[in-house]
Amino acid sequence: MTVEQIQAILPHRFPFLLVDRVLELTDERVVALKNVSVNEPFFQGHFPGAPVMPGVLQVEAMAQAGGILASRLVQFDPTTHVMLFMAIDEVKFRRPVVPGDQLVIEVVPLRKGKIFKMRGECKVDGQVVSSAELLATMAPRSKVA
Repeated sequence: MTVEQIQAILPHRFPFLLVDRVLELTDERVVALKNVSVNEPFFQGHFPGAPVMPGVLQVEAMAQAGGILASRLVQFDPTTHVMLFMAIDEVKFRRPVVPGDQLVIEVVPLRKGKIFKMRGECKVDGQVVSSAELLATMAPRSKVA
């Protein structure tokens, strides 16, 4: 999926869209890509002289990729509905993500239905840098806006 196709599903936009491309999308997993550039606005303050991608944004990237996966598994119309991030568990950060890294985000469903439970991992150069379990649900846009 291209960024235009991703934006047709997710409501996020720059600077908060954290999925640049979807490499694989099946009912059993999504593999997405985030190119981490020194031009990211968060690097100005996190941290000057030693830029590190905030862990919370790695989790958000997993949630966005999970939203793409979940939207495939239900009758989802992005003009009337939105995927909402509900909870996060078992979060681990294993090493810093820095400018120039390419974050490969993989999310698999653990439970499908009204509430989705998913497991996500972010990798750089094949090494896991962060992981989490996520809960998400679909809601009408009218209840969010």
